[in-house]
Amino acid sequence: MDLKLFEEKMEKSLNALSADLLTIRAGRANPHVLDKIRVDYYGSPTPIQQVANISIPEARMIVIQPWERSLIKEIEKAILTSELGINPSNDGSVIRLTFPELTEDRRKELAKDVKKKGENAKVAIRNIRRDANDAVKKAEKSGDISEDEMKQAEEKMQKTTDKYITKVDSEVDAKMKEIMTV
Repeated sequence: MDLKLFEEKMEKSLNALSADLLTIRAGRANPHVLDKIRVDYYGSPTPIQQVANISIPEARMIVIQPWERSLIKEIEKAILTSELGINPSNDGSVIRLTFPELTEDRRKELAKDVKKKGENAKVAIRNIRRDANDAVKKAEKSGDISEDEMKQAEEKMQKTTDKYITKVDSEVDAKMKEIMTV
């Protein structure tokens, strides 16, 4: 019985968590906080990275320089309607996002959010394990594999699950450390 498919699904869950954690800001400017923001570019929602140059001149500032001046208002509107919680300022040619120092309450709120995202990833991984075990049991019932092979497959799936749960924990711990560092 090939369990690679289930391991790939677990890898995708881990990658989704990693991408999600990148968008959480931890006091420092990080261009990935803009990843989910779309700008109306000639009628189609387009990622900011595809219509502007993004740079970080200092630790707590992101500068967005649109390739077309007409996009400044659109980019500002997209940032204001996003969950970033930062007011953009523009000088007619570039938009500046200044990230304030995080308060203790905000750090705790972000930490709680990170834990929740980590827990959701673990649930997804456990669900994949359950699906794999169900597939293995079905194969054993239909006579495709023996009972010993079923037990071996279930053990292998448990080890794989444990490995991915550990990876989720270490990603969550690293992000928590980043958030709580003043």
